[in-house]
Amino acid sequence: MSGLLERLRGRGWRMTSQRRVVAEVLDGDHVHLTADEVHARAVRRLPEISRATVYNALGELVALGEVVEVSTDGRARRYDPNAHRAHQHLVCSGCGTIRDVHPTGDPLAALPAEERFGFTVDTADVTYRGLCPACAPR
Repeated sequence: MSGLLERLRGRGWRMTSQRRVVAEVLDGDHVHLTADEVHARAVRRLPEISRATVYNALGELVALGEVVEVSTDGRARRYDPNAHRAHQHLVCSGCGTIRDVHPTGDPLAALPAEERFGFTVDTADVTYRGLCPACAPR
């Protein structure tokens, strides 16, 4: 049983076959799929699952805080099941691949007090960009 499935069961989320398939598709490290990609993978496991059902399940997972919507480059929103461990994203500017990264240090401490303009800052979203090995010139 996956971590996401365990968390959902622990929360009492009604586990229909469609919801289970969506959760199984999302489970894993470095998963950042679009809704269409989730649907395409879900159809391979459960051919009768509809696109609307996938969108509804994703919306519920986001509302529960079990999945985070990620939009790093103006492309389609992606869904990240790594919602319970602080992390940043490393994005390939060539193909759009996204990897979870866990840099050391506190990104909040990197913003000097004079650059906060009186804000009480409680979170920081940092996105690292570059070329993945497949896109980098050889």
